[in-house]
Amino acid sequence: MAKTVAVLPSGARLTDYISLGVIASIFSMDQIGDSLRKTGKESQRQRDLPARVVVYYVIALALYMNSSYREVLRCLLEGIQWLMEPGEQVKVTGKSGISQARTRLGWEPVKHLHDKVIKPIAKKETRGAWYRKWRTVSLDGSTMDVADEKSNNDAFGRPSSSRGSTAFPQLHFVSLVETGTHILFGTQMGGVKVGEITLAKEVIPFLKKDMLCLADRGFYGFELWNQAMSTNAELLWRVKKSLSLPREKDLPDGSYLSRVYGCQRDQRHGVQGIVVRVIAYTLDGVLNAEPLYRLMTTILDDKAAPAMELAALYHERWEIETAFDELKTHLRGSRIVLRSKTPDLVKQEFYGLLMAHFAIRGLMHEAALHADEDPDRLSFLHAVRVIRRKLTPPASFPPSEPAHASPGSSL
Repeated sequence: MAKTVAVLPSGARLTDYISLGVIASIFSMDQIGDSLRKTGKESQRQRDLPARVVVYYVIALALYMNSSYREVLRCLLEGIQWLMEPGEQVKVTGKSGISQARTRLGWEPVKHLHDKVIKPIAKKETRGAWYRKWRTVSLDGSTMDVADEKSNNDAFGRPSSSRGSTAFPQLHFVSLVETGTHILFGTQMGGVKVGEITLAKEVIPFLKKDMLCLADRGFYGFELWNQAMSTNAELLWRVKKSLSLPREKDLPDGSYLSRVYGCQRDQRHGVQGIVVRVIAYTLDGVLNAEPLYRLMTTILDDKAAPAMELAALYHERWEIETAFDELKTHLRGSRIVLRSKTPDLVKQEFYGLLMAHFAIRGLMHEAALHADEDPDRLSFLHAVRVIRRKLTPPASFPPSEPAHASPGSSL
């Protein structure tokens, strides 16, 4: 694991990477206060680090994974006074005080804030975010290393390998991503032994009617497909070659209608089946391509979504891998584990990391709209510095009314 440095790079400030005013415009004091109240974590008395400040601190930690807890807090507090009540002072406490404040806060209000605020953000004019009338999203999962502590190991476990256990415990998470903006939303996490399907069942309710959800073949199951259909979102999932999909009706674009069943008995009797449309194709001349790809969709009208277009669209699913890479490599750091030493603080840190990613990607989206550009064409690594030069300084934001960025604002 990379060593934590005691101070930030020479001359660096938190606002060199992302303005606190922007974080506050995305995660407002009112929203934080609501999450604290609803989870019973609101500060009962004045402390050196009030609960609402600790929420901002958790997000700031994700922006400086290489720096010490105290150094990040010092930089955060340099720009946070405009958010405070008149006369309120917040002290730069030591590592023990920071740990106590984070422990008092817990992970529940951070998760509540994440679920409430983080949603797809693409507008109708956002390039690359839509297929015809549908907002394209993808479903997938990944893992993250956490600090090698007994409590973390007991809570999250270690993945097995041919040579024994791995170096660090790991958490497992499943997310939806808005493919056009790389916004990760609906994220659910658990121990490394918790299966993707188990977590996916908690993620699926975040699908909405205007979405077209892409997923790889590991996610298909009759129960999960049924659950996803009940959201009224459209689905385009790859399925395994072992799944029986008898051809019932050929369609002009080369796809065909079939049915899926919950069990073999229902299939034998032809009852309780769900009509689906199947698209089978090959990728001739593509290196390492598989012999056959089969997609299954809820869009039964071939004119509403031709097979050739859906086959090409499916490969947009890989945008979620890029979003995971931004989260795990560019933001977190390729050789850095989540540093929290207890399971509750690991969960808190994880959702703070997701909110920091959301803040950056939200800024990138606003900049792309302003420039009439596809958000995918902006560099994640350089986005925050580029956007920061277009931001009004934090001191200009009034304490009682956090700024809300818009395409016509200083972005």
